[in-house]
Amino acid sequence: MKILYAIQGTGNGHISRAREIVPLLQQYGELDLLVSGTEAEVALSQPLKYRFHGFSFVFGTKGGVDKWATFKLMRLRRLWRDMHNLPLAQYDLIINDFEPVSAWACRLQKIPSVSLSHQCSFVSHKTPRPAKWNIAEWLFKYYSPTTHHIGFHFEKYDDFIHTPVIRGDIRKLSTSNLGHYTVYLPAYDDKTLAKYLSQVKDVQWHIFSKRQKKPYQDGNIQIFPVNNEAFNQSMASCEGLLTGGGFEGPAEALYLQKKVLMIPMTGQYEQQCNALAASKLGVPVIHAIDDNFVDKINSWIADDKKIQVDFPDETAQIIDNMIKRYAKPGSILA
Repeated sequence: MKILYAIQGTGNGHISRAREIVPLLQQYGELDLLVSGTEAEVALSQPLKYRFHGFSFVFGTKGGVDKWATFKLMRLRRLWRDMHNLPLAQYDLIINDFEPVSAWACRLQKIPSVSLSHQCSFVSHKTPRPAKWNIAEWLFKYYSPTTHHIGFHFEKYDDFIHTPVIRGDIRKLSTSNLGHYTVYLPAYDDKTLAKYLSQVKDVQWHIFSKRQKKPYQDGNIQIFPVNNEAFNQSMASCEGLLTGGGFEGPAEALYLQKKVLMIPMTGQYEQQCNALAASKLGVPVIHAIDDNFVDKINSWIADDKKIQVDFPDETAQIIDNMIKRYAKPGSILA
């Protein structure tokens, strides 16, 4: 059988999950990979069949999306052309991780597709979100519309939602506690973070920055460029993770039994939803870096509470069930 796996390239979470899923899909037939978006620092080890500019959001330096940079990055005419020209009839199964080009191409060509993503968990009204409706709900619905849904979240809020995909590399890590704290807040400039975190005495910080190409040290703070292996090792040996309102990073830290503190991006509805869901597990959440930030960080450091989660390794079974349920009839080899 022939499979297309289309992946969102904005942020690192989609690519990180795909690194776990791609080898599983390859066991079922010929696999083509499509990536659209421009903001990921990690990459797949397998070659891509399609690489599109897509529709990306650019992280700012003060805690939110850089709207002007996002606008300048838009290529709407190219997006329209790619949607209309992508050849899809050859595939027996099309899988989508919040990727708009292939999703809309499927819709235009009346070809079914399957969401395999965190974002599609918001199809269910049972998935936690703020009480006040937000226009970003339309983004969940129309950004990458598909006909079928397999979602991932911190808990199984509905019958099509599963607990997070924890990569094999993370499950195999030997954990320790060397006392430092790992930081990944891509919507903040590392110099802004250093300004505040340097005030937290007797604590070592490992900041992983999208904006730095070489590591350097400033007092009790070490700044590293984003690197998958280095980040994993830092997180495996840390006391806790200070991170944004993403999904994969907090999930992996919780799996490793690390303390987590989340700072969701300003004006980013999905991250606000993720932070709310994590807070229901007991994860503390800060909504801004302000004059009270250092006191809140000190309180978090002083709190030794660890959150227990159950994230079983069921990815292979999910993939097998998906193939059997959604692939074209007769395309699966006996």
